[in-house]
Amino acid sequence: MSERFTKGMARNIYYGGGMFFMLLFIGLTVDTVTAIPERENRDQLTASVAHGKELWETNNCAGCHSLMGEGAYFAPELVNVFNRRGLDNEAAFRAYFGAWMSAMPTNVPGRRQMPQFNLSEEELDAMSDFLIWSSRIDTNDWPPNKEG
Repeated sequence: MSERFTKGMARNIYYGGGMFFMLLFIGLTVDTVTAIPERENRDQLTASVAHGKELWETNNCAGCHSLMGEGAYFAPELVNVFNRRGLDNEAAFRAYFGAWMSAMPTNVPGRRQMPQFNLSEEELDAMSDFLIWSSRIDTNDWPPNKEG
């Protein structure tokens, strides 16, 4: 074997490596696209859930909270808040969520404060529906701990 690294060798490594990683990228993309239908819950999407998502965006909830790891980490992850606080009971979660939102801000010294959004009962139900719907997406065990 020659002790020189030639232009031809460099070219072959460049093109071979590029082709390898392109094929790897395509393979991972196909794997992801085929896994999505079994992990989502698009069939449970309702107008109320869509309205809750709209409220999530309008009130910039992702500015403090994260949902499925997307958003800020200032406040708790909310993808599993239905399981944590509602204990898989929709009526109990709606009551909890409504009470929590109406109690904000708590004005406890030394604690981060959530603003008061003055949401109507319909809007609270829509946000609850959105969080319940989000909790039913297969997130592959995200977040890693129960409290987000």
